[in-house]
Amino acid sequence: MPQQPAALIIGAGDATGGAIARRFAREGYTACVTRRTEEAVLPLVRDIEAAGHRARGFGCDARDEEQMVALFDTIEKEVGPLEVVVFNIGANVFFPIRETSARVYRKVWEMAAFAGFLAGREAARVMVPRHKGTIIFTGATASLRGGKGFSAFAGAKFALRALAQSMARELGPEGIHVVHPVIDGAIDTAFIRDNFPAMYAKKDQDGILNPEHIADTYWMLHQQPCDAWTHEIDLRPWMETF
Repeated sequence: MPQQPAALIIGAGDATGGAIARRFAREGYTACVTRRTEEAVLPLVRDIEAAGHRARGFGCDARDEEQMVALFDTIEKEVGPLEVVVFNIGANVFFPIRETSARVYRKVWEMAAFAGFLAGREAARVMVPRHKGTIIFTGATASLRGGKGFSAFAGAKFALRALAQSMARELGPEGIHVVHPVIDGAIDTAFIRDNFPAMYAKKDQDGILNPEHIADTYWMLHQQPCDAWTHEIDLRPWMETF
């Protein structure tokens, strides 16, 4: 019996990453989900399995090259062929420039840019021989324009966008679809609820992004035929200014 294809979500948190994992699991993929520790993704794995689908959790520091190589090798060997890789690590922090230490800037870059490079490189390594696959790098408002207090975050997200563009040009002829969705707006998360109550109140007017709807878009992108691929798409609530 052929192995069930796998979808890897790096940075599978409680909101967007979890919704993406559940969406691909419903479509017949084994959802491989990662966070820094395996314990952090076990609730999501149990939730997916309780719905009758397949999932596997991994603890992995996405900034560590050896751990990332081992992660991809393990999935290919023990789970199934990777057809989808979603890089969904956030690293959104606010630091005025005079308060941004070298350590903060480096850590944000490692999380949002360098880890994305490792994920993209390893995805290409396993996908290109099959000439099949989708690689999605989750972008943000900061991918397109820097904001006050977000020099570290914007620098990392600009770099991730450039990586996605370079990979799309290199891997498209190999049959690999590389996508950079720009999430331009607040997402319905506990962080927004607890820290930005006025913004969260817009939820009643569909004024913040529903993670399930983001996940639907990611599934649509994966399903696109190669004669009509989208490389970049922006998702924002109707009331978001841009």
